[in-house]
Amino acid sequence: MMKIIIAPDSFKESLTAAEVSQAIENGMKSIFPSAEYVKLPMADGGEGTVQSLVYATGGKLVSKVVTGPLGEPVSSFFGILGDGKTAVIEMAAAAGLDLVPRENRNPLVTTSYGVGELILEALNYDIEKIIIGLGGSATNDAGAGMLQALGVHFLTDKGSEIGFGGGELKEIRTIDVSRLDERLKLISFEVACDVDTPLVGPRGASAIFGPQKGATPDMVKVLDGCFVHFADCIQQTIGKEIRNIPGTGAAGGLGGGIIAFLQAELKSGIDIVMEAAKLSEHLADADLVITGEGKIDQQTVFGKTPIGVAKAAKNYNLPVIAVAGQLGTGSGTVKDHGIDALFSVVPGVIELDTALKNAGQYVERCAENIGAALRLGMDLKTYKELGVIIS
Repeated sequence: MMKIIIAPDSFKESLTAAEVSQAIENGMKSIFPSAEYVKLPMADGGEGTVQSLVYATGGKLVSKVVTGPLGEPVSSFFGILGDGKTAVIEMAAAAGLDLVPRENRNPLVTTSYGVGELILEALNYDIEKIIIGLGGSATNDAGAGMLQALGVHFLTDKGSEIGFGGGELKEIRTIDVSRLDERLKLISFEVACDVDTPLVGPRGASAIFGPQKGATPDMVKVLDGCFVHFADCIQQTIGKEIRNIPGTGAAGGLGGGIIAFLQAELKSGIDIVMEAAKLSEHLADADLVITGEGKIDQQTVFGKTPIGVAKAAKNYNLPVIAVAGQLGTGSGTVKDHGIDALFSVVPGVIELDTALKNAGQYVERCAENIGAALRLGMDLKTYKELGVIIS
C-alpha cells in the first residue's frame, strides 16, 4: 500500500496548513482511495506554527486575553503539544502587525508585553520547554515589554519603570532582574527564527523591518539609537553583548531580548516544526511527499517550509511534489533544492478574492489531477513491462 506524506504550510489569507492538508488528501483519495495518508501540517515559525504543531502532535489550544501591542486587551492563544511538556507560542498572536490598524502603526509605542503574558500562562501548565515563533510583529521594543511581563524591571534615572515601546528604551538607566519569574530557570527555550538580522546598524531590526511597522526614516534613526543604548545596558548589567548576533533583530529585536535574558537557542523555524512533528519518523517508510505554500518563488529556498520538507524527504530518496496558490518569479529554483515537480492550484486568470474564497476546492482539484497523472505514469510503466504497445 502506498504511503503519502502531506506536509504543506498554510496558504495565507485563505487556508490553514491543516485545511490545505485535508484538501490535498481529498483530491488524492479520489484517485488512490486505498493509500495511507499522513497529514503533517507545517509552518516555518510564523503564522500557523501553533496550529500546525498542535494538530500534528494531538495537543490543545489555550485561549488567553493579553495586553496587545497598543496596550489594549486582545484575545490570544498558545498551544500545549501532545507530550504535555512543550508549549508553543506565536509572538504575532499577542503582538502581531495584524492587531494594529494601519493608521495606528508606530513602533515607538507598540509593546511585546502580551508575549510575556503568554509565557507566564504557559508556565502554569507544568511544561518543560517553550517554542516561540518569531515573525509578523508590530513591535520594535527588543522584547522589553515581554521581559517586563516576566518580572524584569527597566528603570529610569528616577527609579520609575519605563513605559511601553521602543522609544522608551533610551530612558533605561538600571536593569533589575531580581524579580524575574523563578520558574523560567527550569524551562528550555527554542526560538524559531528565519532571519539573520542583527539588533543594530544598517542591517538591523529598525532599519530593515521598522518601516513596515510604521516607522519613518527619522523614527528608524531614533529606534536604532534606542537599541544601541539597550544593548549597552544589557552588557553592563548581565555581561552579554547582543548587538551583532545574527537573529537578535528578529521580530523587532525580540530575538535579542530572549537571548539576553532567557538563554534561548535560535533555530530554523521549519527545523523546529519538523522535529516536533516527528516528520523524519513518518518519512522512513513513505513513498511520496506533497508539500506547498501560498506562493513559491525565489525566496522559498531561504528556509521556507517546502524546502525544509523537501530536504528531509531527500534523506530517504523520496519524490517531492509542491503545490502553491501562485508560482512567482524564480519558482523553478526550488527544483535545485529537492522539489521534483511544481503545480499552481489556480485554474486560470481569476480575481484574487475569488482565488482566496475558493482556495480549498482549487487545492483539492489540483491534487486530484496530480493523482491522475501519477496513476497514468504507473499504468504506462505496467503496460511497458507487459510488452503492450500503446499507439
